[in-house]
Amino acid sequence: MTSTNGECPRVIRVLIADDQEAVRRGVRRILEAQPDIEVVGEAVDGLAALELAAELRPDVALVDIRMPRLDGLEVTRRLSGSVRVVVLTTFDLDEYVYPALQHGASGFLLKRSGPSLLAEAVRAAADGESLISPSVTVRLLKHVTAPRRPARPAAPVVALTEREVEIAGHVAAGRTNADIAAELFISAGTVKTHVASIQRKLGVSNRVGIAVHAWEMGYPVPQ
Repeated sequence: MTSTNGECPRVIRVLIADDQEAVRRGVRRILEAQPDIEVVGEAVDGLAALELAAELRPDVALVDIRMPRLDGLEVTRRLSGSVRVVVLTTFDLDEYVYPALQHGASGFLLKRSGPSLLAEAVRAAADGESLISPSVTVRLLKHVTAPRRPARPAAPVVALTEREVEIAGHVAAGRTNADIAAELFISAGTVKTHVASIQRKLGVSNRVGIAVHAWEMGYPVPQ
C-alpha cells in the first residue's frame, strides 16, 4: 500500500511483553487492526523481552510490570535509549508509575484503557512523545501540586499561544488527543502538533509536565 504522494506509509513495529497469553492475544488483536502498526513478536517474560528486542529491533515495546525472571521496570531501564517503551499494566500504583517514568518509559497505560488510547500511545512513543493514562495523569498531579508549599519558587513564565493554553488545560484534565480534538473541533493531528510545541516550550518530556505547568499557572482546566 502506498500513500497519496507515492511513498510507503510508516509501519510501527511493536513487541508485546506480558506473561499472560490472553493479554498478549487481546493487545495483538487491537494493534493489528490498525493499518500503521505491526506486532513483530511476543515475549512471555522479561528476559525474553530483552532477547527479542535485540533480535527484532522493534520501534515500540509494550511491557507489563509483573513478569517472571525480570520485571517490567528493569526491562524498561535496559531498553531505554534503544527501544521506546510503553508500560502496560493492571496496577495503578505510585511504586510502579514513578520508577517507570524515571527509567525512561515513553508511556504508562492501564490495561483497562480502551483500544484507541492503546494505539495512540504506540504512535506517540514511536514519534518520541509520551502518553500517560488520563487517570494516572490526574493522580500524579495530586502528588505534585498539593499541598502547595508557600516557599516553592514561582513557575517560570513561558509564552504559550491562546490555543496552547487551552490545550494545556485539557491535558491537565487528563484528556487524550482524540478527546481534545472532539471538544475543540480540530483534528487529532493538530492537537498532537500543539502538544509537541507546548512540551518543547516548557522543556518537559511528557503530558504530566504540561499538566503540572497548567495547574501552577492557573490555566482553565475543564471538569
